[in-house]
Amino acid sequence: MTAMYEMRGEALDYKNETGADIKAGDIVTLGNKRIAVAGSDIDKNEVGAVHVTGVFAMPKKTASDVIAMGVPLFWDATGIALAGTVEAGYAAAASKAGELTVKVKLVG
Repeated sequence: MTAMYEMRGEALDYKNETGADIKAGDIVTLGNKRIAVAGSDIDKNEVGAVHVTGVFAMPKKTASDVIAMGVPLFWDATGIALAGTVEAGYAAAASKAGELTVKVKLVG
């Protein structure tokens, strides 16, 4: 069996079937297991690019969380957390208690 190269895979085509418009920078869930970040506005029922690699500043679910660089991070529609079921990636930098965001390296 062989594989044929298709694309770099840094951004993927995403059909917006959420029932609402997606704005550039919005976090979208892929198959309830991973996240991506919209690269531009995506109207409902239209196709647009979502980033699946890169580092993005994202809101922490709990500002009091202390997050060390490299720890796995998860998304639950209210923010980035230290535990959960939707894999976001890992911390690309430490985030102290009281900081509202954390830099997340997407897992791709």
